Amino acid sequence: MIVKLHSISDFIHPNIPIIPQTISYYYQGKCPQTGETLKLPRTTFAEVIAKGLMQQLSQNYIYSQEGKMYGILLVALPNGEQKVLKAFSGLLNGCKIVDGWVTPIPGREKVKLLETETLGKLENIKQEIIQLTEIPERQEYTNLYREFEQELETLKLQHQHSKQQRQEKRTKFLKTLNGEQLQIALGELEAESRQQGIVRKKLKKQQQQILQPLLEQIKTSDQKIQTLKKQRKEISRELQTQMHAAYSLTNFYGQSLSLQQLFPWGIPTGTGECCAPKLLHYAATHNLQPLAMAEFWWGESTVQDKIAGEFYGACIERCQPLMGFLLSGWKFPNSQNQQLEIIYEDQWLIAVNKPAGLLSVPGRYLYNQDSVFSRLINLYAGELMTVHRLDQDTSGILILAKDKWTQSQLHQQFQNRKVEKIYEAILSGLTDKNQGMINLPLWGNPEKRPVQIVDWEQGKPSLTQFQVMGKQGNYTRVEFRPLTGRSHQLRVHAADVQGLGIPILGDRLYGDKDDMNRLYLHAREIIFPHPHTQVSLHLKTETPF
Repeated sequence: MIVKLHSISDFIHPNIPIIPQTISYYYQGKCPQTGETLKLPRTTFAEVIAKGLMQQLSQNYIYSQEGKMYGILLVALPNGEQKVLKAFSGLLNGCKIVDGWVTPIPGREKVKLLETETLGKLENIKQEIIQLTEIPERQEYTNLYREFEQELETLKLQHQHSKQQRQEKRTKFLKTLNGEQLQIALGELEAESRQQGIVRKKLKKQQQQILQPLLEQIKTSDQKIQTLKKQRKEISRELQTQMHAAYSLTNFYGQSLSLQQLFPWGIPTGTGECCAPKLLHYAATHNLQPLAMAEFWWGESTVQDKIAGEFYGACIERCQPLMGFLLSGWKFPNSQNQQLEIIYEDQWLIAVNKPAGLLSVPGRYLYNQDSVFSRLINLYAGELMTVHRLDQDTSGILILAKDKWTQSQLHQQFQNRKVEKIYEAILSGLTDKNQGMINLPLWGNPEKRPVQIVDWEQGKPSLTQFQVMGKQGNYTRVEFRPLTGRSHQLRVHAADVQGLGIPILGDRLYGDKDDMNRLYLHAREIIFPHPHTQVSLHLKTETPF
């Protein structure tokens, strides 16, 4: 059986624009061992992947007709590469195992013989129920009952007509006759009425005499059917119990428990057949790190609250009780490593001291890649948006906005050069320049990204003020104040011979391939008017070198 680890590009076009990464739902539960609440997100990126799967399903008529839940799980391999697993609930086109989809929960092979025998018994019971349902007495009873009812209805109409005629005669007799003649005439009318009543009673008695034996046979058959259905239910329950004892789920601690152990109070029908348990069990048993999951309904629905293309969370009866166990031993990758130092925060924005080596934002299509943004978005339930970026190897102050208006205002401040940025760096040599302005236009060759070069024809204007702070040994400490915000601006202005001609220490891209453990460049200070209060904010951090 082949379970394909799909590439992200199998579901989304490589040229789609990057979207803000937000979380719309958490698959969560308490770890039985630690009591910690574990939360696996459904992110906007996971939803984009899921919508790609929807598009694939829409191209197959069978999937559109067969309504069910589908799911995707974004996972990371041990080497950090991200892949996608996909799963369906129950059966897909009558099959439990389908190439390319996650396999069912293991254990079925242990009860396969018992299941085959039990299914045979259930089929025999089914056929017997069908035979009892189709006994000829049922149709005979239906036909005769209909005939009698029609005859009784005809008789009823006739008697109603006769009754009306008798009433007219009675009125006439009362006006034209008297004495003995009147009594005789009225007596004849009463006799006619009694005779019609006798005819009606005889017909009903005849109906009962003919239909009652048939009804008794039908009743006996129905009792047998109820007995067989009860027997079928007991046999099915016994099989389910044995299957649930054999079916086992594994979590990220490597612990395995049967469904029976996980649901000691009783197992709802279909438990373990949903997408989420299948996806998480497969990830746990194949050394895959879950990053985000999304489940959705596709196809026709006989259930009123299910809409094709809509996303749904863990079902309350079957999946939610399993989440704590399934996620046990799992840690969201961004919760590892060092904690971010928050140097300023209010209701509109947040400023952190980014460590060297940590991305500002994830790479394209790698929204759960460890970064300042990824760590913070999992701490804040609301929106969080980037304003600017620092190179991965650069440490220092990074600003993020908590709403779109604040983000827009800060963007404008950066573009209009109303934000003053002060960096501190150590150069890997001595310079004879003490202060000044570096004006070197920068251009990034698309074929040699991320390298930037000085290009006087295609480059964008790039201005940097610098001030030497001191010298020690063969190194120079410099303060940089970039007036523009080009990619790698300070690194190129330091390294290029038309600038300072000395690379920043630890710069493996523009300097020597030394053994330094970081780039010695730090965003030390930032000054800007608060977009809501207009009060000048001057944020500072200590230089870590």
